[in-house]
Amino acid sequence: MAEQEKRTRQPNGRSSIYFGKDGKWHGRVTVGVRDDGKPDRRHVERKTRAEVTEAVRELERQRDAQTVRKPGKPWTVKAWLTHWIENVAPLTANDNTMVGYGVSVRKHLIPGLGAHRLDKLKPEHIEAFYVKMQATGSKPATAHHAHRTLRAALNEAVRRGHLGRNPVLLAKAPKVDEYEVEPYNVQEVQRLLRAASQHRNSARWAVALALGLRQGEVLGLKWQDVELEGGFLVVRRSRHRPQYAHGCPESCGRKAGYCPQRRRSNPETSTTKSRAGRRAVGLPEQLVDLLRTHREAQDAERKSAGNRWVEGGWVFPDEDGRIASHRKDWAEWKALLAEANVRDGRLHDARHTAATVLLILGVPERAVMGLMGWSTTAMAARYQHMVDAVRTEVAKQVDGLIWKPGTDGTDDGDDGAAGVLVPVN
Repeated sequence: MAEQEKRTRQPNGRSSIYFGKDGKWHGRVTVGVRDDGKPDRRHVERKTRAEVTEAVRELERQRDAQTVRKPGKPWTVKAWLTHWIENVAPLTANDNTMVGYGVSVRKHLIPGLGAHRLDKLKPEHIEAFYVKMQATGSKPATAHHAHRTLRAALNEAVRRGHLGRNPVLLAKAPKVDEYEVEPYNVQEVQRLLRAASQHRNSARWAVALALGLRQGEVLGLKWQDVELEGGFLVVRRSRHRPQYAHGCPESCGRKAGYCPQRRRSNPETSTTKSRAGRRAVGLPEQLVDLLRTHREAQDAERKSAGNRWVEGGWVFPDEDGRIASHRKDWAEWKALLAEANVRDGRLHDARHTAATVLLILGVPERAVMGLMGWSTTAMAARYQHMVDAVRTEVAKQVDGLIWKPGTDGTDDGDDGAAGVLVPVN
């Protein structure tokens, strides 16, 4: 048997099979190189030669497909997700993205899938988890966000060799009903601007409705970003919702946000979320005039506030000059909708309005992407069905104006989509 063992050993790192002194069959396969530069040679043992041969061939298949798990103690899903959320994701994701990742990982993924061994996690486990999430009250969008978070985390595990292939890519993602884009029409925009003109920071809403800036982008604007003479502004940063950490020496038993000695753990602003988001946006003449008037009003407000004013250079600050909060800004939007007798809607619908107007006016899609800060054409596609419907309605109006008898040719209606940019006094 010793002679047989000698004959079956293979040179130069090739796989070998041999019968050992312990009465078992052994196989050794070189699957790569370890971190210290030495060959990564794996060992398997079985009772029969046929069994060990199959085990060796399986290791060879995994080596050729580059799906061999790294040596060492295997990760659990909980251990990997914890490592990823604390040490890996923060290197590339911005603060707002990290908030979403954190909720999905700590509230949903770890409780639901954390006990699984990472390399044993199957698509069926993940799909059952999605079903359970929704059965216990989570919305489809919440389950879908957990899906995207898990996919990102396990893609990194695959890239680092801790996982052979990502099971999330095989799992069926939760179905999410796409949010129907509902922009405001011209008359609604005019009523909103008319109501806003009676309040401080009225130009804030003209910027939202005419330019389509995101809420964080508007709140993060500084006067140094606005070139009124040149007629443009540059979007450079975004306002973050605050996150807090405990400041008490011993645990107070409350969540960090309610800790009496809480401290903010994220920056007030940061650069916008993508390269596409950092952009220059042209200003219509009417909006330039509004911003000039707004700056004069702010100068008077600064003098009136005296020592209370904290100069930050913000375009739309609160009454003391500090950067405005998301919550207060949202409340002012809701109050404005009620005052203008306009249907309730999300603040983001103002952004939808600006995007739709640009597409209706025939601005090329690539130009719209640049103005809106979109990185893919998929966003523009969401608006197309609505744009086509509006164009059809315009064509009907033109048909009635020119060819129907009895019309005198006068136009007593609004100015069409361009009216979005013109506040009515």
